Amino acid sequence: MRLRSLRPELALAWAAALVGAIGIVSSLTPEFADRYRIVRGVLPPGFPTAARIGALAFGIVLVWLARSLARRRHRAWELAVAVVTASAVAHLLKGLDVEEATISLLLLAALIRYRRTFDVPGDPGTRRPLLAIAAAVATVAAIVLGVELHGGDISDRLSDAFTALGFILGFAALYLWLKPVSQRVAQTVGERQVARALVDAYGRDSLSFFALRRDKSYFFSPTRRAFLAYRVVAGAALVTGDPVGEEEEFDALLAEFSRVVHANGWRMAVLGASDAQLDHYRKVGLRPILLGEEAVLRPDTFSLEGRPIRKVRQSVTRLEKAGYRLRVVSADDLDAALREALDRVSERWLGNNPERGFTMSMDELFVPGTVFAIAETEDGEIGGFLHLAPTPAGGGWSLSTMRRVPDAPNGLTEFLIAKTVEWAKETKATEVSLNFCAFTTVLSPGDEASALQRLLRRALLAADSVFQLERLYAFNRKFFPEWRPRYVCVERLSDIPRIGLAYLHLEQLLVPPGPWARKPQRERQVVSH
Repeated sequence: MRLRSLRPELALAWAAALVGAIGIVSSLTPEFADRYRIVRGVLPPGFPTAARIGALAFGIVLVWLARSLARRRHRAWELAVAVVTASAVAHLLKGLDVEEATISLLLLAALIRYRRTFDVPGDPGTRRPLLAIAAAVATVAAIVLGVELHGGDISDRLSDAFTALGFILGFAALYLWLKPVSQRVAQTVGERQVARALVDAYGRDSLSFFALRRDKSYFFSPTRRAFLAYRVVAGAALVTGDPVGEEEEFDALLAEFSRVVHANGWRMAVLGASDAQLDHYRKVGLRPILLGEEAVLRPDTFSLEGRPIRKVRQSVTRLEKAGYRLRVVSADDLDAALREALDRVSERWLGNNPERGFTMSMDELFVPGTVFAIAETEDGEIGGFLHLAPTPAGGGWSLSTMRRVPDAPNGLTEFLIAKTVEWAKETKATEVSLNFCAFTTVLSPGDEASALQRLLRRALLAADSVFQLERLYAFNRKFFPEWRPRYVCVERLSDIPRIGLAYLHLEQLLVPPGPWARKPQRERQVVSH
């Protein structure tokens, strides 16, 4: 990278980390003897030692601040100015370290010179927690001061406890001070109506309908003829699926969204991007990375004939002989008894497990416009069901949820999928999207796989009990689907760890079974005008 192309915030971030590292090393190494004698002769006893400890702490804080400075956060700049100033003084007091003090002052001058660069605000929601921490620190200080003034003596154990508490509170305050702007999900009734109308008119992608989840925020183009759905997690704005609306609006929509994202100090990423829209993402500086593939069945070509698909055919035949049949019911036509029965099946299937899914599923079952493909016996006993979301402008369906009772016969899911595709063919649907399989190129690397691919495959197989990626991939292959690539688009490769963790969090893949599991919401509150 050419020096002239290095942005000021990045240059100052590296400089802060370097000055901090110099301060740490300087604090941990002996002083020059002649300079140290001068300091000891002028300052009261204990001052040089305290200054050394201070310089060490300031160095650590500067290294920590570097990341936030690189993201142009104003609060990081304010703290850096104070810390660099204090660091310069500490270096002089601990041993007349003029060199370290000079470097600190040069950094201070650069920070002041480029102060307008750091325009990203902090999170206003941290004010109360910061005041609470300040009150806690003041309380501890008052206790210690009160004991000292009354001639008391604090035990070593209590002194160590107060010191540890001070460090904990200090780092907590630093974390809150540097915390990026957070955003709660809030949808107005009007926004939902506009979003639903756009999905109905322009929703050609199999992920379009999932933009209507209630736990996503909406960002509209100025003309409100296009929108995207997103969620902010850990300082990252994650767009789920492609924008929906008039494609001529996409460039302006993404450019404005990128501006808002960076104004708030967030990172931007797109999850589940399709091949068709990659050029739009590249225009706003995003880099597409193949994340996996979506399994799609074409009703007009799908068949249970032939040896390769015989296992699915055998499952269908076995379930038919057991008396199961498929009934497809629109969510709009469900009566109270059937809703309750479907709810019971869903709750039995979930148990204490979390409700997974975010990018390619709905957050509630009974959404208008969706349908249920139900496997039931002649006496009306439900063995399981598929919940399908429409692709309104594409004439297809996307699988949102699969549920079955724990004691359902083997092959019920295969029966449901095969019979649903038959129904889709009868109703002239163009496709049925099953689900998304991540890392398919790693799970099925071929004979020419590299050593890294083989290593990654072993790691994924080892974690399959948690993420079930290989099992899902193997299940989908039974139906010989069309594989449609899906991408994650990031601004920088260094964002991948953060985006990956945020994605796993949203999909509920990091939540263990038990009381932490998120249960499906029957109704969520929508903000009205």
